[in-house]
Amino acid sequence: MELRPTNIQTDENVSAESATQRLTGEIADMGVIFCPRNRQGGTRRRLRKILHLLQERGAAFDYVWSESPGSVERLASMMTRAGYKKIVVVGGDAALNHALCGIFSVNGGEGRLPALGVIPAGYGNDFARFWELNAGDSRAAVDALLRGHERKVDVGVCTLGGKGGQKYYFLNCVNLGVAASITSLRRKTRTLCGLNTLSYLFSAVLLLFKRHAFRFTFNLPGERVDDRRAMTLCVGSSRGYGQTPSAVPYNGLLDVTMVSAPQPTQVLHGIWLLFTNRFLSHKSVSVWRTKSIAFEATGNAPMSIDGRVVHERVSQVDLSVMQEKISFIIP
Repeated sequence: MELRPTNIQTDENVSAESATQRLTGEIADMGVIFCPRNRQGGTRRRLRKILHLLQERGAAFDYVWSESPGSVERLASMMTRAGYKKIVVVGGDAALNHALCGIFSVNGGEGRLPALGVIPAGYGNDFARFWELNAGDSRAAVDALLRGHERKVDVGVCTLGGKGGQKYYFLNCVNLGVAASITSLRRKTRTLCGLNTLSYLFSAVLLLFKRHAFRFTFNLPGERVDDRRAMTLCVGSSRGYGQTPSAVPYNGLLDVTMVSAPQPTQVLHGIWLLFTNRFLSHKSVSVWRTKSIAFEATGNAPMSIDGRVVHERVSQVDLSVMQEKISFIIP
């Protein structure tokens, strides 16, 4: 892990203890957490470019190179306690989720929270794309960050195992079932395919041969859905990788889409509709809009939160939303 003040240095061997001490000293307004997919040359060059762009534009910032996804959460928590006014993640949806959870780990998210921002540079950048932030143009992304203003956005709450269980937070969506499996599988297929779109498509095609179906039982305010057989279910505060395309992250509501187990030819049609933004028109899709949803049974379905794979398998999952709970830096 490395922490640097605004002047860019080259030594990359700063200890965690040193980073902690420096975070408790004099700080800039903005802390930047770089979340590399790997530490190879291309990733390092992108980091240096982003840092030089920030320095070139006169931004006052400190930065840290995270060691692992888990360290992003710890670093965001440290920065929140240290009093940074803005925390910016250079990474994808999963890294942004780790930072969000780190912020909310401090006093349960009560009190003054730093504004959260992103320079998209990960496997999935769906929440960034909602705000028209482009992962392919570092210069434009940095400019958008520095000239952008803050917008209050909703924060979803996912509690596993009932009251008092493990809590996660999310900005985009929670996936249960096959879509969560795709999230896990695409990390492997991306190495082969190279491009995000091809990776999603290839992962989805591979899962056609499994055609898993899960049995869901859940309660919505005023409605109960009992023992419904489905292939995948998405609860989105935002676009949900195309599965909740009508959701917006500031209305205090969650969109729910559930896909029944269709025939293989219907699955291919559904994938096509997903990539052409017409997913909700598929006849296998059921849709709800709600402030909360409580699962009594999930059929042992795999789960992902904002593209972050959750390894626990639990039946009881409670989802709700806190309206306009945190400021997000938008163009």
